[in-house]
Amino acid sequence: MPTISQRGIAMPPSPIRKLVPFAEGATARGVKIYHLNIGQPDIDTAPGFIEAIQQFDGKVLEYSHSAGLESYRRKYAQRFQERNIGVDHNDIIITTGGSEAIIFGMMSCLNPGDEVIIPEPFYANYNGFAQMAGVKVVPITTHIENGFALPSVKEFEKLINERTKAIVICNPNNPTGTLYTDDELMQLRDLVLAHDLYLFADEVYRMFSYSDQPHRSILSLPGMEQHAIVVESVSKIYSACGARIGALVTENKEVIAAAMKFAQARLSPPTLEQVGAMAALDAPQSYFDDVRSEYISRRDLVVAALQQMPGVTCPNPGGAFYCVVQLPIDDSDHFCQWMLESFSYEQQTVMMAPATGFYASAGLGKNQVRIAYVLNKHDLSKAMECLAIALQQYPGRTHS
Repeated sequence: MPTISQRGIAMPPSPIRKLVPFAEGATARGVKIYHLNIGQPDIDTAPGFIEAIQQFDGKVLEYSHSAGLESYRRKYAQRFQERNIGVDHNDIIITTGGSEAIIFGMMSCLNPGDEVIIPEPFYANYNGFAQMAGVKVVPITTHIENGFALPSVKEFEKLINERTKAIVICNPNNPTGTLYTDDELMQLRDLVLAHDLYLFADEVYRMFSYSDQPHRSILSLPGMEQHAIVVESVSKIYSACGARIGALVTENKEVIAAAMKFAQARLSPPTLEQVGAMAALDAPQSYFDDVRSEYISRRDLVVAALQQMPGVTCPNPGGAFYCVVQLPIDDSDHFCQWMLESFSYEQQTVMMAPATGFYASAGLGKNQVRIAYVLNKHDLSKAMECLAIALQQYPGRTHS
């Protein structure tokens, strides 16, 4: 019998989706599940997106340019320019989701055996992308006690060696919801320039900043033209997860040229979805204002409820629509499975993501979960009520 490749064996499964069979079992028993485990918003897709696809009048659904439709890239570049970021359409490659943008970026900038430093907890699929590129992830731990702020430059420098080629951040952060300050970003910039590294920034949640401090793209940091690699996506900004349209954006022409080879190898991103995404670029500011206001109210509801639960620690996230929560439990993997297998309150339960899947350092996240506040406030209220009761009944509860 043929054997599976070592690459296939080493590829990590999704820690976010591993509880799906237990959720299916709960549903089969008639238990209603509040899905707070995955970043699938229930917000309406941005106006114009679906309508543009419905009104598409082409007689043939053709390949687009491997970099994406030029009309879309030109309009996309204009939106950057409106934010005082001087990229043009040749600095943008449209990808099949933000995931492909990260993969193209890693494959273009890093050799097998190179190392990337990533603050943990981090988006679990970075592990998979790094595995595909043969790259080693070197975690640098952030802590719930200070709201998962970036570690000091000195802590980063302890991890830099001759194999270090890049630092990867997600801002605002998935899974913590942390929004990095200008000071933190400028310190990263200085570090990257001093050691001649790439700085990757996953900015797919950039529209969701909840403080007076606006989100700042690393593309706007002075001197970063050859170092900054940005990933964007329509999934969250326009609430169009199923469209699978992302973008790799950099002013580094050599990176763009290398990434184009990978883009050509997969031919092109989806054409119809680009048509929709191009229309969504005209979504009025009122759409984003309403979405932001809705997420702030959801965040406030969830954080207030969590902070009232005995033994629970929950920082107030500054962006995105996630929070990492510390619970008085012995094992988050077991707890999240127990919630689906053995617990229900009024035939309801909550599905969350164990935080162990977001850490690369062994043993971390054992008493933490990620919660995505992507449901309406009524459902979030019910979910928090379920969680509070579950924490009282869980046999592995710890003293806090």
